[in-house]
Amino acid sequence: MGLVFVRRSPALLLALLLVSATTLRAQEAPSPDAPPPASNAPVLQEPAGNPSETLQLNVNLVDAYFSVRDKGGFVLGLGKADCQVYEDHKLQTIRNLTQEKNLPLTIGILLDTSGSQQRVLPLEQQSGARFLKEVLTPKDEAFLISFDVNVDLLSDYTNSAPALTRAINQASINTASSSAGIPGIGGGPMPTRNPRGTLLYDAVYLAAHDKLQSQAGRKILVLLTDGGDQGSQETLKSAEEAAQKANTILYVILIADHPFTDTFGTSYSGKAQMEQLARDTGGRVIDVGNNGHKLEDAFDQIQNELRTQYLLSYTPANKQADGKYRKLEIDCGKGLTVQARKGYYAIVGDEDNPN
Repeated sequence: MGLVFVRRSPALLLALLLVSATTLRAQEAPSPDAPPPASNAPVLQEPAGNPSETLQLNVNLVDAYFSVRDKGGFVLGLGKADCQVYEDHKLQTIRNLTQEKNLPLTIGILLDTSGSQQRVLPLEQQSGARFLKEVLTPKDEAFLISFDVNVDLLSDYTNSAPALTRAINQASINTASSSAGIPGIGGGPMPTRNPRGTLLYDAVYLAAHDKLQSQAGRKILVLLTDGGDQGSQETLKSAEEAAQKANTILYVILIADHPFTDTFGTSYSGKAQMEQLARDTGGRVIDVGNNGHKLEDAFDQIQNELRTQYLLSYTPANKQADGKYRKLEIDCGKGLTVQARKGYYAIVGDEDNPN
């Protein structure tokens, strides 16, 4: 069921990625309460009259989801007059600023199933299933990807918590080397015959670029891993860029198979990279070691943030859709900490905004 990433064949990659979830999807009917957000996946059908189409009316808007904290916790009730937004250090005019907890939410769970996660995988499965059961509403959807020496789609889009639970429980540790693919394709090393491979950056790139790029509404990826990448053809930069172009917030839950993590702490080889990936996309890193209670709390923290998010929209003064990266900064006053993505790409032809 494994998929070997080949950078120069995105259509083939997406087709292979979707095949692994075809059987599971066939067993699950879509929610009768609300249609899913639009998807570029060829096997998904978007019913007419999708409410999310209203989010695609103005191609000039830049959207930024963010949360605000003070020393006492999350700050609610802010309006346009309370915040300022800067693009490349230039003040912009805010068109809308609202508290957003009812927009459709698309969640991707990325599960590290490499050998380093052997003893913590059951904790991840239990806590991840609970999180999805509690956070998903009828208009939300989620998908599940595992990554090790391969990248596998365990469940395609669904809002069925039981289906997602079955899928996450099917995840298993894989340390066997991949035998597919031709070394050298895609301009980078292939993960062939690499029993210690962990295709973390490839998984983030595929989830953001191939699964979330065309989705409307709020989008998040929750990455459960020890942060180490081995064998990916994508890099930290290209994975981060894919997430930013998809306007996707990335949360990293650092969890490690180390028996003495709680007492002495642990050294994550990729912690700095994970902090950059989360910070620049508007998320954050939560270190839980190998503690099940801390893992439950981490998912609760993410839920709380999703319930207190704001959506800020503005039309950039620089109207050139030149594909370049533009820095964003949101300021809501002294003593308040804003958690938001650090920038966007002004891309030609994006469906709902130039990011």
